[in-house]
Amino acid sequence: MSKTVAIFGAGTGLGLAVARRFGAEGYQVALVGRRPEALDRLVAELTTDGIEAAAFPADLTRTTEVPALLAAITARYGGIDVVEYAPITTAPFIPATELTPEAAQGFVNLYLLTPLEIVRQVLPGMTERGDGGILITQGASAVNPAPFMSGVGPAMAAARNYLHSLHGEVASKGVYVGTLMVNAMIPGSAGHRAMTSGELGVHVPDGFEIPTVDPANLADLLWKLLTDRDRVEVLHPEVDHGGAS
Repeated sequence: MSKTVAIFGAGTGLGLAVARRFGAEGYQVALVGRRPEALDRLVAELTTDGIEAAAFPADLTRTTEVPALLAAITARYGGIDVVEYAPITTAPFIPATELTPEAAQGFVNLYLLTPLEIVRQVLPGMTERGDGGILITQGASAVNPAPFMSGVGPAMAAARNYLHSLHGEVASKGVYVGTLMVNAMIPGSAGHRAMTSGELGVHVPDGFEIPTVDPANLADLLWKLLTDRDRVEVLHPEVDHGGAS
């Protein structure tokens, strides 16, 4: 019986790359995103590649709707073997001095409460089977906070703390939990377009090139995390600290 990977925040960058990487290993693919038309195009591409895929439109900031979403995926595929959670927000960074509870709530829903609810729903089945994977991809601001670039980072940092704890609790039950912290932009993604257009509120100096990374390489890293299960986190690309210890 084929396994199923559910990709939350599926798009033309990392989501498509992960779908192709796991699809090449025989996985069925559940694609979750906000825009039905965009998801349908991804399904068509994957079908052309010979990969079984289906679209499940959803707004991942609506945490209370997660159980119904997962029930729909389970009804189609019988269960979820691997979660890959990597939604991208194009909301601007907010200086820490200007961050309000109201502004933070959307980030907290998207990057902490919704993945927490997804885990709460899928974990019993994974532990019962003695196998499963929860892969969360985040931006580097979760581990490298910077002045004037708050908002999303605190929410991701809270999720990172939770996931590291979760990893230590469920690894012995056959469930792998891992985080991929991306220290670059994915060309063609919504985040990359927002950064280069100035939507994120970050000024890019003239002549400065934003580091980029091939989404296929990230998909390979996620597959390696799941299959090797020898560490809980990867930062990619790694930061060169000039040999400092």
